[in-house]
Amino acid sequence: MSKVRVIISGGGTGGHIFPAIAIANALKKLQADVEILFVGAIGKMEMEKVPAAGYEIIGLNIAGLNRSNMLKNLAFPFKLIGSLLKALKIIKEFKPNVVVGVGGFASGPVMYAASTKGIPTVIQEQNSYAGITNKLLGAKAKKVCVAYDGMEKFFPAKNIIRTGNPVRQDILNLAGKREIGHKTFNLDPSKKTLLVIGGSLGARSINLAMKSHIEDFKKADVQVVWQTGKLFIEEAKKAVADANATNFYVSDFIYTMDQAYAVADVVLSRAGASSISELCIVGKPSVLVPFPFAAEDHQTKNAQALVDVDAAILVPDSEAETRACEESLKLLSDEATQAKFRTNIQKLALPNADEDIAREILKLAKAA
Repeated sequence: MSKVRVIISGGGTGGHIFPAIAIANALKKLQADVEILFVGAIGKMEMEKVPAAGYEIIGLNIAGLNRSNMLKNLAFPFKLIGSLLKALKIIKEFKPNVVVGVGGFASGPVMYAASTKGIPTVIQEQNSYAGITNKLLGAKAKKVCVAYDGMEKFFPAKNIIRTGNPVRQDILNLAGKREIGHKTFNLDPSKKTLLVIGGSLGARSINLAMKSHIEDFKKADVQVVWQTGKLFIEEAKKAVADANATNFYVSDFIYTMDQAYAVADVVLSRAGASSISELCIVGKPSVLVPFPFAAEDHQTKNAQALVDVDAAILVPDSEAETRACEESLKLLSDEATQAKFRTNIQKLALPNADEDIAREILKLAKAA
């Protein structure tokens, strides 16, 4: 047969872009000559991240509905029609065997355009609660790759396959990295360590909670590796310096997440799909503070899925200031609960998601 050609559409956030690139890498690994084209949204981070990963990307002039300023939505129908026409043109010229949607603004027009042309589509739904676009497109998709059970309430059961979410390769094996991590973050191996992560931009409620509880962590003689995001880094550094808190390692971004996970006894985190998938694979006891303004409040539903199987603690964002640090300290001193959480969260791990999804795509491409 002729060369397999795949379009991967979507993006907007790291939670969509990272799995998309991981799927592309897995496709290349399984079939070196596969041709891949990304389609994203102009002005969004995929337009920078995808070329950096070595792939070609075309941008659509598309954005979501603006819920805070309805006037800004006047251009939405025109952008949508323009994006649909451009998506049809891209499909006509590239001639894909399969189109994959990972969520985000660009996936809607491209997936819809593909379905009108009879091209098989695959949805990669990262969350435990499907977004509007994916729900609408799900009825026509040949395969829907999910990370959670119970997704038949959103998609036809016969098309669902539980693959999990692709994660960065360096966290799949943490053996021997704890010792290296202790040196990287300047930590004492004999003390308990809390890892605090709020996504690449940071989580304001978690950051404010950490800032107001620095003395509590000093008193408990607990070490903290705190990723603040770029918006809070100066405030955090000043607070830590003012408190003379030598037990804190503060950074706006952590590039060696494998080492950070390796040193962590407990993790305080948002509940985005990628974060949850990573926590399952590294098997870390966690306190989760879902971002309350995520679409359809999906982060709360992601976190609740772990709580339901006794694998994590959920603290609502509105209670983060008072409870996030308190629950983290409590968990750090409770070995029995840590052990229970570790066992239960690892049962949810699906470490081969990228290749499992890639195999489904190639299977469809060859049958097309």
